[in-house]
Formats: sequence, structure tokens, C-alpha cells
Amino acid sequence: MIRTAAPADLPAILEVYARARSFMAANGNPTQWGTTYPAEELLEEDILLGRLFVDTVDGRICGVFMFALGDDPTYSYIEDGAWLNDSAYGVIHRVAADGTAPGVLKRCVAFCRNRCPHLRIDTHADNHIMQKCIIKEGFTRCGTIYVEDGSRRIAYELLA
Repeated sequence: MIRTAAPADLPAILEVYARARSFMAANGNPTQWGTTYPAEELLEEDILLGRLFVDTVDGRICGVFMFALGDDPTYSYIEDGAWLNDSAYGVIHRVAADGTAPGVLKRCVAFCRNRCPHLRIDTHADNHIMQKCIIKEGFTRCGTIYVEDGSRRIAYELLA
């Protein structure tokens, strides 16, 4: 079940992100999130704005993601390709799983598509596992974008 995150969920959310960072580092992607991303303050802001969601199995949080409707400044410039469509879209960021319940991204995408049929997502070039999962969910690779710190990400889009 996916639901909006609450402030009381923060300790469990932080644990999911810690496990995800460890998994990423062990699988050739140590720099995308480093050892501290996302910061607790960013997660608190996401919770306050109602855009952080948790995926639960038997009442236990096993996945987390941010979903928001509207233009994302990160996606205003794309190179080595182009967006498929310029209509209104929703963005998925900071998808993480603790590894105990397969299918977190699948459930995340289904949840988000029910709210907006046009989605965008991105990931690091070293995050081969996430790239495969994103493609498996039907996204099309569109090009390269740059996140706030200037690092490159592979950008994807999914249309209804």
C-alpha cells in the first residue's frame, strides 16, 4: 500500500534511504547519493508539502519516493535528445527500497500514473539497476539532464 508520508515515519524513511545508499555503493554506484543524500531536512520539507510517499507491506515501510505535479527546473534543459511531449507532467524523484519487498518502483509508477499519465524520472549513469527497472516500467530514455549540483543524469519519460 502506498500512502503519504507522515512526520512519525521519518526514522523508518531514513533507514530505507540508508539501506538504499549501501546497496547502491555495493553495486557500483557510490556517488549518486553518497553517504548523506537525501538530507533529513529535504525529507522533512517533502513530508510537509505532502509529496513524499511510502510503500508499505504488512504495515512496514519498505520503499519511499517523492512525487510532484508540475514543472521541475531540473528538466528545463535536456541535451543529447529531447522530451517526447511538453504537456503537464509529474516527476518522480528519490525512489528507494530497503530490499525486502520487490516491486517498489512498479508500485510507485502505478501510483503516480493514476495521478498523472505523463511522468518524468531520472537516474545516475552508474545506477544500472535503476536504469533497467525504469525501462521495464515503460519509460523511454530521452537524453541527459543536470541536477542542482551540476551532475549529469539520464532522463526518461512515460506517456499514457
